[in-house]
Amino acid sequence: MIPNLTLAPNDVTNPLSSQSGTDSLAKSVAASRTEILTVKNLSKIFGAKPERAQELLRQGLGRNEIFAQTGNMVAVDDVSLSVNAGEIFVIMGLSGSGKSTLVRLLNRLIEPTSGQVILEGRDIAPMSTPELRAVRREKMAMVFQSFALLPNRSVIDNIAYGLEVAGKKKSDRYETARAALTRVGLASYEKLLPSELSGGMQQRVGLARALAVNPSVLLMDEAFSALDPLIRFEMQNELLRLQKEEQRTIVFISHDIEEAVKIGGRIGIMKDGRLIQVGTPAELIQSPADDYVRDFFRNVDVSRFLEASSLMTKVERGLIACNTSAPSERYLNTLIDSGAECGYVCDEAGRYQGCVTPASLHKSGSRPISDALLSDVAAVPLNADLHQLANIALSQEHDVPVIDEQGRLAGAVSCRTILKQVMERRAA
Repeated sequence: MIPNLTLAPNDVTNPLSSQSGTDSLAKSVAASRTEILTVKNLSKIFGAKPERAQELLRQGLGRNEIFAQTGNMVAVDDVSLSVNAGEIFVIMGLSGSGKSTLVRLLNRLIEPTSGQVILEGRDIAPMSTPELRAVRREKMAMVFQSFALLPNRSVIDNIAYGLEVAGKKKSDRYETARAALTRVGLASYEKLLPSELSGGMQQRVGLARALAVNPSVLLMDEAFSALDPLIRFEMQNELLRLQKEEQRTIVFISHDIEEAVKIGGRIGIMKDGRLIQVGTPAELIQSPADDYVRDFFRNVDVSRFLEASSLMTKVERGLIACNTSAPSERYLNTLIDSGAECGYVCDEAGRYQGCVTPASLHKSGSRPISDALLSDVAAVPLNADLHQLANIALSQEHDVPVIDEQGRLAGAVSCRTILKQVMERRAA
């Protein structure tokens, strides 16, 4: 977020507040949110005569009532969502919520009853069998909970298998397989059989096999749930490391809320085959759609997932853009007239310099405004969590400034907001 800086007379115009700068940022944000996978009104009903079950759904009956009347099981009910390029989108829910069925509908391992799955602009529903095979080999790889390794093939042969099926030359597929194996930290294990590896290593091999085909979308169905807690923690970190380096698009199925909030950019929560809510961890924590969503976080310390970026508000009053060598007294009346308790000083490039008050400006007088900056007001990055914000709020009386990666003022978090969030966490 780039603030619309308020300029005092004779100040240098801030290039970051220009329309062209704003447009460039908007385009950058839009590019980073390009949809690669879109799901529209997707449903799966198991059993004979699913159209009867669909009619009962339209009449408002629940899945248990429909099963009692028709023998049909509504596994996925009218789900719509979109996945952006380069994000980890987590689908989670309790056992029987439909999450694993949903992920298998995405690549048509299970045929949908109705709806669309659009991958890079193409609906996979009308694809022929050869076209669908090509999508699974090249566009939408899958990592299963059970590892699904071929026991009589070596590690390197397992990784190269998908490339072999795709008809790649032997030299090319092994070169690609070795590169994928190196990325998951198992370069020296290529000649071993899966039975000679630990569970965590086997899952790394499964991940490497999926990465080797360089898919547009990687599907991971509870890929870490069969692992011991420590190994699972390591695999989550490994996935985040790879994601930081390669920015892959991943749809990750999980029943563990801790795992979901750790790795997910956004989370979709399912119940009884329906998608109840989609949002970032902070959005789900702060604005749960219902008690079902709220209960997922009941025993989780969510403080570390509430970040300054989701708690801050844009600074509308008291913005001062200037050369920091300008005299303090020039801005005193402007700040008083704004009604703001403190002012946020940014240099000509929009980088945050510090906080001032009418009292500090008056005291500094004709000296540079840099001399009026308060020494006891700390700024935090966008990813500062609630614990960090609370510690800072206890030691200062003014709102907490938030800066982006370029050091520009992004907003501020009020002490009232921090206190409110802390109290809500304690009450829960």
